[in-house]
Amino acid sequence: MAAVFSSRLTSSLVLLFLFLSISEAKEIVVGGKENAWKIPSSESDSLNKWAGNSRFRIGDSLVWKYDGGKDSVLQVTKEAYASCNTSVPIAEYKDGNTKLKLEKSGPFYFISGAKGHCEQGQKLVVVVLSPRHRYTGTSPAPSPAEIEGPAVAPTSYGSSLKAGFLVTLLGLGVVLF
Repeated sequence: MAAVFSSRLTSSLVLLFLFLSISEAKEIVVGGKENAWKIPSSESDSLNKWAGNSRFRIGDSLVWKYDGGKDSVLQVTKEAYASCNTSVPIAEYKDGNTKLKLEKSGPFYFISGAKGHCEQGQKLVVVVLSPRHRYTGTSPAPSPAEIEGPAVAPTSYGSSLKAGFLVTLLGLGVVLF
């Protein structure tokens, strides 16, 4: 009987960890809403303020929704971001429903391809957390400085919460099948 319980428990744990690792990646609409890719009306409307309060992980996808006939999204270097240089982007997207998978950790820089929009604040820095970052119990870092680039902020506590939940289930002898 103990062998059957152990086998079920092992199978349940493998499935649970597989589910948790698959469910981590998500699609994130830039700005948290459609048509947020625009010139901000104020500092509080800045996409960098939104990004500073968000957590991005490897495997997540950013989704921009905008009028592709009037604007575009340019992925650029830190230097091009700081100077609003649209001449040599890393990548250019014009479809109005751009989806970009974040495949590595570190900062990603985006500016509008529409003339004059970047200079008016239509730009975004996204920092993708490395897999080794864990929740530290401290509050999030402040919004990133636009020219200097953002500091790496702590991750959400979701992973720690999931692990704590799993330990609680195991302690209660709950079988997940």
